Formats: sequence, C-alpha cells, structure tokens
Amino acid sequence: MADSPQKELQDRLNKLRRDGEERAAQRLAAQLGLPYADLSKIPIALDAVRVIPEAMARDAKIASIESKSNKIAVAAINPELPAAKKAIEDLSAQHHEVKVVVVSPTSMQAAWHFYQFIKKEEGGITGKVNITKDRLTDLRARLVTIDAVHDELAALDFNKISPVALIEIVLAGAMGLRASDIHTEAQEKSAKVRFRIDGLLHDIFTELPIHTYQAFVSRIKLLSEMKLNVRSEAQDGRFTIGLGDKEIEMRVSIIPAEFGETIVMRILDPSATMVGLPDLGLRPDNLELVKKQLDRPNGLILNTGPTGSGKTTTLYAFLRTMNDPTVKIITLEDPIEYRIAGVEQTQVNDEAGYTFANGLRAIVRQDPDVILVGEVRDLETADIAMQAALTGHLVLSTLHTNDAVGAVPRLINLGVKAVSIGPALALVIAQRLVRVLCKECKKEAAVDPAVQEKIKGFLQKLPARVDRAAYEHYAIYEPVGCPQCNNLGYKGRVGVFEFLEGGSDLETTILKEASEVALRGVAERQGMVTMQQDGILKVLEGKTTLDEVKDATGEIVW
Repeated sequence: MADSPQKELQDRLNKLRRDGEERAAQRLAAQLGLPYADLSKIPIALDAVRVIPEAMARDAKIASIESKSNKIAVAAINPELPAAKKAIEDLSAQHHEVKVVVVSPTSMQAAWHFYQFIKKEEGGITGKVNITKDRLTDLRARLVTIDAVHDELAALDFNKISPVALIEIVLAGAMGLRASDIHTEAQEKSAKVRFRIDGLLHDIFTELPIHTYQAFVSRIKLLSEMKLNVRSEAQDGRFTIGLGDKEIEMRVSIIPAEFGETIVMRILDPSATMVGLPDLGLRPDNLELVKKQLDRPNGLILNTGPTGSGKTTTLYAFLRTMNDPTVKIITLEDPIEYRIAGVEQTQVNDEAGYTFANGLRAIVRQDPDVILVGEVRDLETADIAMQAALTGHLVLSTLHTNDAVGAVPRLINLGVKAVSIGPALALVIAQRLVRVLCKECKKEAAVDPAVQEKIKGFLQKLPARVDRAAYEHYAIYEPVGCPQCNNLGYKGRVGVFEFLEGGSDLETTILKEASEVALRGVAERQGMVTMQQDGILKVLEGKTTLDEVKDATGEIVW
C-alpha cells in the first residue's frame, strides 16, 4: 500500500506529459494548416500500416494509418522533417493520393506497434488457424479432461509461449471436452479461461499472465479481422480452424471490461448439428406430428426458446429431412452457422441492404419450396413470412417467447394482424435443453413413496396420444461422476419439447381472443404435452434428472 501514493503521482505525471504532447501536436497542426489526430481513438488497419516499410516509417517518423484504393492517410510527428517530406513525396510519385495528419510521439508508437504483427505474418494472417493432424491428434489425446487442460496450461512458460501455440492448446482442449463456447476474461492481476460444457461454464485456468493474455487477444483480433487498437468498443468477427479433413468456424465477440477485454468464442462444429429427427429426443408421438407438418406444402413453422436452447439444431434437422433434389430450399441467416449440402444459404448484410425483410422479399421471387428465416424480429419480416406461408411456401423460423402459446401474442405485439396468423400458422415449437446422465456412471436412485404417488397421478393425466405403458415400469437415476464425464455425472444434452398445432380451433380462438389463457385452452384440447411434462417423461426413461428439468422449465408441477 506504501507504493500507492507514488504510483498515483506517477500516473498523474504521465497524464500531464501525454496531455502536453497532444497540445504540442495540435499547435503544430494548426501552424501547418493540417488536421490533428489522436491515434489512441482512431481504428488503424493492418493493411494500411504495411504500405510503408517499418524502417522507413521509423526513420521519417511517419505511419500509414488508412488505405483505400489509391488514397492513403499518413500520420506524421513533423511533416516538415526532410525524411518525412521525402517519404510523402515518394508515396505521391507512386500515384497515391496522400492526406497528412499530425500526431504526437505517443500516438506514433501506437501505430508502430502494429509492425510486430506484420513481421510474424509468415504466409499472412488469413483468418484461419491450421492445426496439423499430428498436432491435433496429440493434443486431443491428452486434453480429454478439465484437469488435463488445466495442467497443460499451467506447465507453459508464459515468457516464451507464442500466441499461436496458446490458441492451439485452448482450441484443442475445448474440442476435446465438447465445449460449445470458450470464454476468456481479464481480471485485476491475471486472466482466466472458461469452457461452456453442456450448457454450464467451468473454470479451466485462472492464472493466465496479463501480458500473455494481451498477446492472445491481439492474435484473436487479427484472425477475426478486428481493429487491434480499438479497446473501448465491442467488436464481432469470425475465423476458421482447419483440421485437415474438415473446418470449424469460430464466431468471436469481444467487449471492453473493467480490467481488459473479454472474449467469447462460439465453436460452430458442423458435426454438432449433423443430427436427424430421431436424434433430437422426440417421443414417437411427437416425431409423427413433426413428420406430418414437414410434409405440408405450405405454412409457417415457428421454433421458440432462448439463445442456446437448440433451435438451430432442430431446424437444421428439419431441413435435412426435407433436403431432396426435387425440393428447392433457401435460407436467410444471421450469420450462416453451418453449411448444408444441397441447400442455398444466404446471409443477412445490413450494410448492403440485405436485411431479413428485404432478403425474404427477394427469396420469395426465387420460387423456393421451403424457406428458412433465421429469426422473425420485426413486423415487416413477420408480414412477409406470413404471406409466403399463405402462398405456397413452407416457412421455418424462430421467435423469442417463453413457450409455444406465447408465440401468438408475440406476433400480435409485433403488429401482425390476427386475421393473418391463424391461416398461416402450421406449428409452434417450444424447446429447452437438459443434460443427459452419463451412461457409464449413473446409478438408480430410491424413489420416495410420496414422489411415486405424484408420478402415478402424472401418468394418469397424460394425453391419450402418449403411450403410458412405456413408462409404467420406470426407474429414476442420479448422477455420480467418472472420468468419462469429467466427474460431472452428465454427458451431452437432449431437447424437451412442446407443440402447438395450427388448425380451425386455433384460428377461431385467435380471431376471438388471442390471450394466453384462451390459447392454453386450445393446447389442452389438442392434448399438448408441455416441455416440463416431456422432461419428466425423460426422467422416467432414465435419461436425465428432475433437477435438470426444474432448472430448464421451472418448479415441477405434478
């Protein structure tokens, strides 16, 4: 604590010195009639920096900070220096239209900082991490548990490890543990790495040195084509992991936080969604219901649920079921997460005017049989989707609501006319994900007599379409933990679903009273099995636990 006043004084002196530098640069700019810039507040493109060789830049005390076509912006500490004048004249002679801005020496250091990345770009920064087959095989063979990944990172010499090698270990560990996301977070004295496995975050390593973490962040930014010197704004990007026989996309989000930048990387492994309808966890009666709806020539199928509830996996399974040379399928996604052979996939581009609404309007003119729209976000998109569903197209999309019956009030809140919803709506799905008990270590649990009575009453109340006989001789299991599941007791996840079908009853109810109370009456008359009831049935099948169902769907109501 004794050093604190001294540090505070030093910080104040550094700020005064920096402020003085900036004022001096502003005065020089005014004298020369040139613009002034503070490069700590301006994004600098790596492609622009490499226009001027480092030796020339340092000798002339200049740097290229922006380059578009033949136009180039050059920062200079003093444009009147002979070396600076000559360098600028040489750029003009190369048919560059040069704009000069005056900066301070500290600003210039920020620009020169980028040369370290250009030097290391052997072969270029391509937005792709290529992990050799042997390297990947070695890492994945060893990094199969949380402890193994932790020990691998703890054994590194962080003064020597390169950002590329560190990224390889983190990525291989995440894939070995079947993680869906990688989280890296700066703390006061170190940074930590966390993996999301089966929906829950787990600390992997909490003592990553700050200087190593900063190099890691810079490399991720380069791969994701983000601005390196922008640290106070959120940025999004993506890069690819090349694994020889396949490629895995990484979707990256970086935001500023108290002690540095926080990164979340979503692992978009194509094999994770290579599932068919039977693999989704649908009961036989629900599977038949879905097949019937997918055979329709037109109508709107909505899948609802929060982010991370498996909606994309479900809709892609639907597309694979319908994917046939005689059927034209077009998607409109933001972004395209997984590639499906035989399906025309397009991506939203707001800057180019290819929004969900405009894109959907254009897609309808392409004469598709099936359309997948990533999300219904606004009235315009909803209206076009409704019209497409009413005019001979089968439309699949997602909507953010808590349950299936909530989809109709949500559409009305968006401004969709009730008269359009009923005829267009074919099926509303709501889903969540629950963790699956590890098959290697789960053990049968004793069932309290009171719970047995509740289960008996629960089974008696189930709709007739559910085969109750399949659940009469049930067994309930509990998690234990073993090396196969990282001692978590669970391995993998499965969906719990509920379905609200379209039809005359739903259409009439929407026109009379589109309240959730009235719509629940329709659901009961249809014999809907709720997400929670579906989860309880999976408990009786020995797939999951009541605690998991409670976490996903709320307090158990027998």
